[in-house]
Order: sequence, then structure tokens, then C-alpha cells
Amino acid sequence: MLQVQPVSRSVRLNGFATCLRLEDVYWQILQHIAQANQCSVSAVLSYIDREVHLRHGGVRNFSGLVRVICVAWLRDPPSER
Repeated sequence: MLQVQPVSRSVRLNGFATCLRLEDVYWQILQHIAQANQCSVSAVLSYIDREVHLRHGGVRNFSGLVRVICVAWLRDPPSER
């Protein structure tokens, strides 16, 4: 049940400090994504933020987008990419 507890963390997205609230399980997945890409969780989140702004002009629910990306990453492991 601890994995479903929301956790707020301060992160820097492209140089701007913000707070992101996600369930602990998503923070764990983000850590795996960061390790697979040899970078920090903030770097992963900054990349997502930058890409969504460049491609779509932004997103209303960034935390929801992050959750979807985490699930998609689990469904399509890096070894299959």
C-alpha cells in the first residue's frame, strides 16, 4: 500500500523549480527510466516537458502524462525498442 501513497517532490523542469505529486510507484519507475538513460529523474522530466511543449504547445495535466509515460515504458521495455 505504500506504493499508492502520493509523494510530492520538488523538481527542476528546464531550469524552473516546481512541485510534482505522483504516487510512489511512479517515482520508482521514473528512477528506472533515468537509470536506463544514465541521467537524473529531473532530466527525464525536463525532456518530457520540453518535448510536449515543442510538439503540442504544452499539456494541462503534466502528472497524468508522466503516469502514462511510465506505464508505456513498462509495456515496451527498453530491450524491445
